[in-house]
This record gives sequence, C-alpha cells and structure tokens, in this order.
Amino acid sequence: MGKNLEITEKLEKYINNFSLKLNPIQQEIIGYNNILGDVKRMQVAQSQCHFLHLIIKISNIKNVLEIGTFTGLSALSIALALPDDGKLIALDKNEETSKVALDFFKKANLDDKIQTMINPALDSLDELKNNKFDMVFIDADKMNYKEYYERSLKLLDKGGLIIVDNVLWHGEVADVDNFDKYTINIREFNSYVLNDKRVEQIIVPLGDGMTVCRVL
Repeated sequence: MGKNLEITEKLEKYINNFSLKLNPIQQEIIGYNNILGDVKRMQVAQSQCHFLHLIIKISNIKNVLEIGTFTGLSALSIALALPDDGKLIALDKNEETSKVALDFFKKANLDDKIQTMINPALDSLDELKNNKFDMVFIDADKMNYKEYYERSLKLLDKGGLIIVDNVLWHGEVADVDNFDKYTINIREFNSYVLNDKRVEQIIVPLGDGMTVCRVL
C-alpha cells in the first residue's frame, strides 16, 4: 500500500515552483496577508488556488458562489479560471476586508466578473434562494457549516459541486482527545456529509483539507 507524503515547507515550495504560476495580483494578496499576523490563517493555501482553478476549468463551471471571502485570494483564483461570461458572487460580512478584496479585484480588472455582498452570509443566502450555481465554495464561520451546506444544496442542480475548506482543522479532527467546540463541530459536519446520500464526496488533503461534494 502506498504511503502519503508528509508535505514539509521545503516540499511545498518545490511543488509550487513546478505548478501553475500565480497571477501577480494573487501574489500581491499573499504578500498583503503576510503582514496581517495570525489572521492570515484565513487565507487559502497556494495549492488550493491551483485546485480551484483546475476544477473550474475541467468542469466547465460558469457560475460560482463563495461563502467567506476574506481579502480575496480564493475569489480571485476562481474568477481568473472562469470563462469570459462566468460570474462569481462572493459573500462576506466584514466590511474592512471586503473593501481590501474589492480593491484587488479592480486591480486585476475582474471586478466586473465578481459581485460582492457584504452581509451575514445567511442573510445573503436568503436573497439568493432563487438563484442557481454550478459550484459553491464554503470557507466561512465553521459553526454554521451545516447550514451553509444545506442552503448550498438548494442552489445546485445534479452534478453541481460544493467545496468546503478547513475540514481537517489543522489535523485536530483525528485527535480523539480534542474536545474543542470547533473541532467537534467540524467532526460532526464531516460525519453529516459522509452519511448524506444526496452527494458523493472525497476529502482532499490540500491546505487545511477540502471536501469536494458532487450532487447526485
């Protein structure tokens, strides 16, 4: 049986050097986030940017909903991969980080492809309940993951994708002695998705772990 590699910082750098090169504005967002201190953990990993790009390209995805935007790295990665007639709606409740993200979108000349909604995500999802998307990317407050997931399912047709970030929670989900409320919540969410017969799903160990669900 093959054994998974441990992705060290050195190996991660090597992988990035031999993968798709980031757009200059993507690199600029990463540089900006590096000065933010611990909050930069909210940024997706470079490998996740590449993964989102590839999924969108090979699945012919045009309309995407993002729940949780932070300073815009994942949103920009998604928008760069979308076709000319593609559209991304990005939800976030933080006005300050949303303004930063919008500035980056404008700098990349992609603000016409990205619509931002600055409200609590559940309120925005109420507004979007009659919309349809090809893919939903969830990377917001973890305690609401199950609700975001359920709302997302209603916005997708058969074959649609839901991609959920942070499902390995820094590896804590596998620590049976960890009873932190967030860890427990992620464990329960992962079990919920596993037992959901409406989708087929895998966990991809990129960044902090991503669950990819395909609607059946």
